[in-house]
Amino acid sequence: MRLLPREEEFFDLFVAVADRNKEAAKHLRALFEAPPDRRLPHIEALKRLEHEADQVTHEVVNRLDRTFITPLDREDIHQLASDLDDVMDVMDGAARRAQIFRLGPSPEGVKRLTEVIERMVGVLAEGVGRLKKGDDVMRFCVEAKKLEEEGDAIYHEALGHLFEKEHDALEVIKWKEIYDNLERTLDESEDVANVLESITLKHA
Repeated sequence: MRLLPREEEFFDLFVAVADRNKEAAKHLRALFEAPPDRRLPHIEALKRLEHEADQVTHEVVNRLDRTFITPLDREDIHQLASDLDDVMDVMDGAARRAQIFRLGPSPEGVKRLTEVIERMVGVLAEGVGRLKKGDDVMRFCVEAKKLEEEGDAIYHEALGHLFEKEHDALEVIKWKEIYDNLERTLDESEDVANVLESITLKHA
């Protein structure tokens, strides 16, 4: 019997950020599928979600400082919160660039990448949601890593197509920056999967 209870609310805070990431990924995909003059609502939604995710992540850090017994190792709690927040930051960064660059219609490769990102962030949200009970989390980690590989292949193919077909140097620079941000979103998402996997193995 424990004399002091473990603070379990960390799991709810992880889910709060993962759910916002999931919503943000939908807006990211919609943003790049929308005509240029209809992107602003999605950009603003991503900005709002990024702010909310920051607040929740800040609460995780504050709670960690004042909690005696944690349900997971302290470094794992900090790492998972940080990595989930990084996914949101990169998505928001892509949206801000879309606004700053005043981009035209999206290339097909961008649309395909945002579709993979939406699926990957959804898979991670499922994994995070099951972390508290340790219920089949590894399956979602494996699926996330497969999606990262799928996205990586699309990224390289799309970059090759961009350099081959686009003759306006400024357009190449703009869209390469977007592609790089989307690929970073997949990398940051894979980091989340790696932390989930590590936590699951420790507590198996």
